[in-house]
Amino acid sequence: MTVTHGRPLTTEITEILVAHCGLDAEVAAREPAASLEELGMDSLALLELSAVLADRYRVRIPEEAGQLSIDAVADLVARETDPPGHTENGIVIAAPLPLVWKLTNDVANWPDLFTEYAAVDILERDGRTVRFRLTMHPDENGTVWSWVSERTTDWENREVRAHRVETGPFEYMRIHWRYDTEPDGTRMTWVQDFAMRPQAPLDNAGMTARINANSRVQLAVIKERIERAAGIRSTTTGGDDE
Repeated sequence: MTVTHGRPLTTEITEILVAHCGLDAEVAAREPAASLEELGMDSLALLELSAVLADRYRVRIPEEAGQLSIDAVADLVARETDPPGHTENGIVIAAPLPLVWKLTNDVANWPDLFTEYAAVDILERDGRTVRFRLTMHPDENGTVWSWVSERTTDWENREVRAHRVETGPFEYMRIHWRYDTEPDGTRMTWVQDFAMRPQAPLDNAGMTARINANSRVQLAVIKERIERAAGIRSTTTGGDDE
């Protein structure tokens, strides 16, 4: 459910229709799936709705809006007013790029690298591309989230492209991993582009905030674990860490 200013957007659209377009609120409550036309909204009422939405949300509804339900109008407004999600987070790891690349692209061992993943099941490998199922630890509500993703490595360009195959609450989720050598080690950067489905529990802005917060936590964990592995490797190889 999309929420604006702490209130469901559907409620705001309904109030606009009641105040400006002559909608009978009781009829709308009895028939939540009815189209605007079925609720008695004529062309003049739809013009007034369009004008109010354009003024309040800077959104224009299509001419066939009369065929939409109130929920569908709310979803349309939400999509137009909530830009796609985009995050970029990175960290410098005090370890050589080949080691960082090897450990972070060993998908089967991600539960040992990330704290959020309980299990990884490799479903298919095709050259540089791997398809796999990720299963997370239960969240604060006891829900276990799981989905299928696919990622393709490109060592020559020091990058990885990934996307969710099973998108769940996302309309799409694409992830770009970049690796750069710096004086202090290897900078690993995650860039995520996504959009949430209208019925998702979070909108794009909400998910952006959640991903940013979680990415910082996971990057710090990965940094600590890889640097520890680099130290162990350096000790066991007498400092020759290629």
